[in-house]
Amino acid sequence: MENIQALLEQASFATTAARMLTDEKKGLILKSLACKLRDNQSTIVRENKKDLDKMPDTDPKKDRLLLSEARINDLAKSVEEISSLPDPSDHLQYESTLANGLSVKKITVPLGVVGIIYESRPNVTVDVAALCIRSGNVCVLRGGTDAFFTNSALVLLIQDVLKEYQADENMVQLLPADRKFMPELLTATKYVDILIPRGSQALIDYVREHASVPVIETGAGVCHTYVESTADLRKAADIVTNAKVSRPSVCNSLDTVIIDKNVTENLLKLLAPKLLEYNVEIFADPFSYDILKGLNYPHLNRAVEEDFGREFLDFKCSVKTVDNADEALKHIRNFSSKHSEAIVSEDKELCERFLNEVDAAAVFANASTRFTDGGVFGLGAEIGISTQKLHARGPFALEKLVTEKWVVRGDGQVR
Repeated sequence: MENIQALLEQASFATTAARMLTDEKKGLILKSLACKLRDNQSTIVRENKKDLDKMPDTDPKKDRLLLSEARINDLAKSVEEISSLPDPSDHLQYESTLANGLSVKKITVPLGVVGIIYESRPNVTVDVAALCIRSGNVCVLRGGTDAFFTNSALVLLIQDVLKEYQADENMVQLLPADRKFMPELLTATKYVDILIPRGSQALIDYVREHASVPVIETGAGVCHTYVESTADLRKAADIVTNAKVSRPSVCNSLDTVIIDKNVTENLLKLLAPKLLEYNVEIFADPFSYDILKGLNYPHLNRAVEEDFGREFLDFKCSVKTVDNADEALKHIRNFSSKHSEAIVSEDKELCERFLNEVDAAAVFANASTRFTDGGVFGLGAEIGISTQKLHARGPFALEKLVTEKWVVRGDGQVR
């Protein structure tokens, strides 16, 4: 294949068919897709194993790549949930009749062709396809080589369901993973309406810098949890541990715990054994390093400047001690990727200050950052977590896969 123009043309042509699908038919397609995923678990697991076998066990991305039967069932459940959500398109947002008799309306309409560029997360393939089908959009999927076999199997299943319902199979397309086609996708302004990169900061930066198609940034998360001096330390230790170890390879996992100095020793006495169960490697500033050294914590390093503002995506985190809330907020301002930030404190006034002052897509008081998720927030699923401020911020889900159209009806009026 010399280029992907033919694939992009087919996707653009399919937008008409996607818009014409009825609400009922879109729901039926997704319910059938959920059944298809469950019925083909063994095939998906077999193809996924081909991808897993290419990746060393030490690679933290391997957890993202894995599709077990349990995860496939979760995907099927998510697709069913999306099928029951209201279609976000064709909603009336404004209506007026002008003095000259013109009828003016503003309605929501699908974005068109949504291009997703992502790495070793094949669940994105299903989530994006389901969200785009439900909202009347077309998606072109550019997954990484790490998940080639899994993505190929999933897209074939999705296209089979589309064909069963006489829908255009080009509504969901998997583009080649070869990097040589990336520039063509990034500049395909004639065929692609929006690009959404989901993955490492390097991937997001590359897409933003080289794309002429509009880009919505998602994915990169440098997430902090600030444990303030009034915090319930047992609660804080549980929250920090969950944020770090429950699934460290995802963007809403904790990277840095910030601790008020006067509770650092007491917190670390509770926290260190919990992190040790998972062999978490800690990069500690001088004050916390001495405490952890005294606790004989084995996986301990002295932090350098680069360990703050670093997205670890692994069983690793940094520790920063501060004198007060002002210093903690300054540290977050300097190093946050504006994804998810949390405070643990019994000071309600300070919690409200934190929630109001911290500039991030999601802010938490006394809860784990791991909750930043479209499914958890009741949105069915997500394409990613948007960390920018235009069009969408936070979980980029069904409700944001639309834009606006003005519809004007007249009877010969001229201006």
